[in-house]
Amino acid sequence: MGRGLDALDEEELLRRTARGDRRAFDELYRRTAPWLAARLRRRCADDDLVADVLQETYLAVWRSAGSQARAGLGGNAPAWLWTIAANRLVDAFRRRARAERVPPPELPAVAPAAEEQALAADLDGDLGRAMLALPPELRDVLRALVLDGLTVRETSALLGMPEGTVKTRARRARLALRKALS
Repeated sequence: MGRGLDALDEEELLRRTARGDRRAFDELYRRTAPWLAARLRRRCADDDLVADVLQETYLAVWRSAGSQARAGLGGNAPAWLWTIAANRLVDAFRRRARAERVPPPELPAVAPAAEEQALAADLDGDLGRAMLALPPELRDVLRALVLDGLTVRETSALLGMPEGTVKTRARRARLALRKALS
């Protein structure tokens, strides 16, 4: 970096960056990236995500420095940089949340399995039909608890769900059966 760039403030470096001066951009990065990274790390513990946000931030700075320089920041280049970085961090959090919320694929409706039909035949007609009418996740819990005689803990282990979920589904299944049979 030239000695002349050391004497310039961030706003002048931004104006020179807007004119395509790569050395001014490098100096702006050298000065601002450490504190910007520190501020981002206070809000996000994922170092890879912070690095990605920094890269996106400085890419945006390079692309839009001209419009900001023409608008005149009035001594607020660091604030402008932080605004870009904070917005990029929020965008990254949203992308991550959307990726984690991928809905399970919808399975096509199928006819009851032979086991289901045998269960319905073993049970009284109305009760068997009411059991078959239950959603599969409720029917599985009820079958394990009532018909197989398993405990809540055993059912939880068998079906791979928390004990609280087993209890909730068992209650829903019982209520649905009571309603269907009344």
